[in-house]
Amino acid sequence: MQHLTIGKAAAEAGVSVETIRFYERRGLIQQPPKGEGYRVYPAEMVTRVRFIRQAQQIGFSLREVQELLSLRADPAADCADVRRQATQKIEEVDRKIADLQRVRAALKTVVSVCPGRGGLTDCTIMAALEDPAR
Repeated sequence: MQHLTIGKAAAEAGVSVETIRFYERRGLIQQPPKGEGYRVYPAEMVTRVRFIRQAQQIGFSLREVQELLSLRADPAADCADVRRQATQKIEEVDRKIADLQRVRAALKTVVSVCPGRGGLTDCTIMAALEDPAR
């Protein structure tokens, strides 16, 4: 079994040393005890860090990643449990997209009536922000 220093483990996982330390502080990975003056990380830690990063990249929060890791370690866990979490994440993303579309529409509305010139006292965007009923 290959053992790695934190620098080598970070490089193999495609993250910084600070990311590994952050994951340790958050309890996502275990900090190994010091060996001969430095910590020696098992090779499987690289796989775990990659899992965490990939889960984050597709939208899972660190709390949700922790839940996925717990499922991964639970021999009684089922793929349906993971699917349920992913489905909930899709629903959350859909809500965020709808919110962003509302924001975009509101911005387009205020920009479309803005003359784009003149003093701030005549700025329709500033007026709309001061009094949304306008």
